[in-house]
Amino acid sequence: MLAMNQYLAAALDTSGARAKLRDAGAVREHIDEIVRLAVFGSPAEQPLARYAIHAAAPQLGAVSSSIWGLYAARGRGEVSGFTAPAVNIRGMAYDMSRALFRAIKATDGAVTIFELARSEMGYTFQEPAEIAAVVLGAAIAEGYQGPVFIQGDHFQANAKKFATDPEGESRALENLIRKAVAAQFYCIDIDASTLVDLSYDRVAEQQAPNAKLTARLAKLIREIEPAGVTISIGGEIGEVGKHNSTVEELICYVDGFRDIVGPGFTGLAKVSVQTGTSHGGIPLPDGTIAKVAIDFDTLEQLSKVGRERYGMGGAVQHGASTLPDELFHRFPAVETAEIHLATGFQNLIMDHTRFPAALLHEMQRFADGNFANERSEGETDVQFFYKTRKKLWGPFKQQTWDLPAEVRGEFNRALQEKFEFLIRQLKADNTREVTLEHVVQAPVEVEPPLVQTAV
Repeated sequence: MLAMNQYLAAALDTSGARAKLRDAGAVREHIDEIVRLAVFGSPAEQPLARYAIHAAAPQLGAVSSSIWGLYAARGRGEVSGFTAPAVNIRGMAYDMSRALFRAIKATDGAVTIFELARSEMGYTFQEPAEIAAVVLGAAIAEGYQGPVFIQGDHFQANAKKFATDPEGESRALENLIRKAVAAQFYCIDIDASTLVDLSYDRVAEQQAPNAKLTARLAKLIREIEPAGVTISIGGEIGEVGKHNSTVEELICYVDGFRDIVGPGFTGLAKVSVQTGTSHGGIPLPDGTIAKVAIDFDTLEQLSKVGRERYGMGGAVQHGASTLPDELFHRFPAVETAEIHLATGFQNLIMDHTRFPAALLHEMQRFADGNFANERSEGETDVQFFYKTRKKLWGPFKQQTWDLPAEVRGEFNRALQEKFEFLIRQLKADNTREVTLEHVVQAPVEVEPPLVQTAV
């Protein structure tokens, strides 16, 4: 066997067929290097580095957990008054996750969630095993102790693929779920809202394909979830950017789901709805974001029905990170269970005065050359780049990770400040006590990887 990387050698015992954690303290001491191996290491190094992080994290106090218990308590009326922020970790994932953990510690905002969508995993080049290791590594680096909520956001059915090969697309989602659960994603949002069929007049028939696929995937999740963990499952009734959701749609969807899974099944913890936003906001020709009107009354009604009729945590708001700052306090006021935040943080980094101009220009050229087919008629260069630059995190992953420490430090300070602001506006600060009361922290042993012949 060739010489092992020195950091892995200090953390792991590889004398047997499978690796074993030798020293959690060594993982903590060399966490920056081990996280880098988990992302950019060789094919032999990556699984060892990811295992070292997963094995060490609970020993160091950071436990990948499900938020289900807290949402169930909300459904019973035992907790209220906050909205859980769910942050999509698209780019510069280690730096962003560390900044978010610092904000959580500074605000006591323990309900905060780290997430990545199915589509984002594709264009950011971050599979479940990678992003989960990065998030837990960030927790170790920041000395965070407590539950860590890692969520699969928008595990979404592709409507075109489903129309031609429904079984193939269903199995693709099942495979993604298996990978996510193996990587300790214990919060998963199923999004089959793309299958809603508006050709029917009756809402129940419109929502039936959505409910059917959600039920199939939820059954799989319950079958494979680890002992001691009840994975938080979310559903969705309103595709973001489409018409606003209604109470009737919510009832028809959840009732249809329940009819399929049967009584006694631990069902949905929440449902995502549409109330007037779109993912990333709508860029105007000058690059500014169009103002939107959030239907807070509908959001309040949907959350109330979710809690009182179904015992769920309530409704989830998507596409919110580009909203004006003065709106965020209104989400907890109407008892929104959760809010998803992504593009605003991307904008904060890419529009920062310290973002290298040469790198930004290279990214723009890449977008022009690779995404030209996505340009709409009449779209300005500013609008086109704003719309497509989220897809640059993958091709430029290493370049952004390797930016000078001084530059990354500027980004990280700005991110932490924004995270702290949002946590406080959403009344998610000072939630550690209630989170620890209702969330089960059940450390799960991950399967050690086989020791390969060359590391």
